[in-house]
Amino acid sequence: MRFPDCAKTSEIDLFDEVIDVRSPAEYAEDHVPGARNCPVLDDAERAEVGALYKQVSPFDAKRRGAALVARNIARHLEGAFAGRARGWRPLVYCWRGGKRSGALTHVLREVGWQAAQLEGGYKAFRRAVVTALETLPRAFRYVVLCGETGSAKSRVLEALAARGAQVLDLERLACHRGSVLGALPGTPQPAQKRFETLLWDALRRMDPAAPVFIEAESKKIGQLQVPDALLATMRAADCVRIEAPLAARVAFLIAEYRHFLADPVALKAQLDCLSGLHGRATVDAWRAHADRGDWAGLVEALLTAHYDPAYRRSTLRNYARLDEAFVVRPPDLAPAAVAGVAEALRAYAARAPAVPAVPA
Repeated sequence: MRFPDCAKTSEIDLFDEVIDVRSPAEYAEDHVPGARNCPVLDDAERAEVGALYKQVSPFDAKRRGAALVARNIARHLEGAFAGRARGWRPLVYCWRGGKRSGALTHVLREVGWQAAQLEGGYKAFRRAVVTALETLPRAFRYVVLCGETGSAKSRVLEALAARGAQVLDLERLACHRGSVLGALPGTPQPAQKRFETLLWDALRRMDPAAPVFIEAESKKIGQLQVPDALLATMRAADCVRIEAPLAARVAFLIAEYRHFLADPVALKAQLDCLSGLHGRATVDAWRAHADRGDWAGLVEALLTAHYDPAYRRSTLRNYARLDEAFVVRPPDLAPAAVAGVAEALRAYAARAPAVPAVPA
């Protein structure tokens, strides 16, 4: 089959199941959305065959590889594929649509299943995703949520999604909250390729006729880069601004960052990263708050001295329509107040005129 138009409905979705036969390490870096990993060579076996190819001969590598592939395909037939009905239609791919996916596709067809091999494999899929992300983000009208750190913007996005609004939550896709303290405990960020695939998959499922709510972000979220076309379109879009009381933001952040409060050593190590911006004396004062367990004092000091000024500079510089932003001022950031903000933003987006698309 030929690779589909990734910007629209994908032919991939027409199959009952997508099978990624690459090694677990290749799969972990990125894969077609929804694909199941059924490797015909695991990581160690792939390394072994590659070493034979380079150090001994292509013939010896192919002979050993064929034995391993046959053994693994048999294991999948008796395990992962054992319960599949006669009419099962899987799509199979490997790195370039070559020998690994070809071997499994051949066996599945011989069994009687309507298996297809993805032309060009993952390499073609990756190329199509990169190309789509140069234009696809420009197809939507974004409503950008702005507001100082601790304004519960992520919670507002969740409340909007729960009410049926279209939401693109970049921080959720990136597994990071976007600041020096934004790493999620026990949750590493995905690879850049994986982040871009998740982003493409989210966008291709959205309706261009309806607004997309998204949080204002900088170029990087943790270690991941936001694609240029999306960033440019966001920065030209309508903005809404959440202005919550400082005390409410402090309380919200203390609740959100309990994992740091439970590990003061890690927290102080992260604070040390800010000494180049604020000087050793200021960072030592922040560390003293942590030593005393004065979390409210620490969070307020960080907001007023670091996060709020930096956020204001960044958003004013990068979001052209911030001066025209629709402003919501919740009394606090309790769940009821967050729900009220979401309702207000839905009403605003329904009546606001569309912003012209950014030229490609």
